[in-house]
Amino acid sequence: MMRSLWTAASGMKAQQTNVDTIANNLANVNTTGYKTQKAEFKTLLYQTLQERTTTRDNELKPTTAQVGLGTRVAAVNSIYSQGAQFASDSKSSVMINGQGFFAVRGADGQTYYTRNGDFQWGLNAEGGRVLEDAGGHQVLDTEGNPVTIPDEAGTETISIGTAGQIAYRGADGNYVLTGQAIGIFQFANPVGLEKEGNNLLRANQVSGQAMSEAANPGLSRSTIAQGYLEGSNVNVADEMVNLIIAQRAYEMNSKAITTSDTMLEEANNLKR
Repeated sequence: MMRSLWTAASGMKAQQTNVDTIANNLANVNTTGYKTQKAEFKTLLYQTLQERTTTRDNELKPTTAQVGLGTRVAAVNSIYSQGAQFASDSKSSVMINGQGFFAVRGADGQTYYTRNGDFQWGLNAEGGRVLEDAGGHQVLDTEGNPVTIPDEAGTETISIGTAGQIAYRGADGNYVLTGQAIGIFQFANPVGLEKEGNNLLRANQVSGQAMSEAANPGLSRSTIAQGYLEGSNVNVADEMVNLIIAQRAYEMNSKAITTSDTMLEEANNLKR
């Protein structure tokens, strides 16, 4: 009975994490570029109560007696499916159709990756105009340099092609390429990316190094759509169903603890 208490308690802790994950998904249903998360579970070690043996009539009992010791959260993985496409009033807003990620330079000088293309034109330390995300991080091009435009270019005339190439309308009305393109990067295992908050992701050994689509022709190329943003891929109906299932599982583990407590009380009363 003591074993049942610890087993049920492990189930309650695991389902609490599951409920928290689902609640986070629902809270970010309107977050640009957010990817839904899913809690994965694994069983704990089994305890062997009886090995393979024989009965008193020397008949073989081929199976062992084992009991599980509960469960725990193995991982909380993101599902990188394509989100819905929403029109934006800003011409500097872009979205990725495909498996790629934008790259931005953080305040610490490190490179981070995101699917949030809600960009705007800001000023760098030299007074030049540079493409930034909502947090003020500079967006990087295919070479890892900040995306900039010439002083004579008007931000309202900037055109961003499907491959990320930047162009502006000159005085003669024709568009002039700046020679830069917004960088799009892919990972061998995007699920392994570390989450840093504010829709920023960090590469590590699990995710693998960032691979530029421009420098790796073997990759499936993504496309960029100017004037659009990628919505979250959270399905509210599915998340509500998952929430109900998680709550019911939490309640069942709670009832298992209550039942074990009642059995312990009855066992103690036998001595009275």
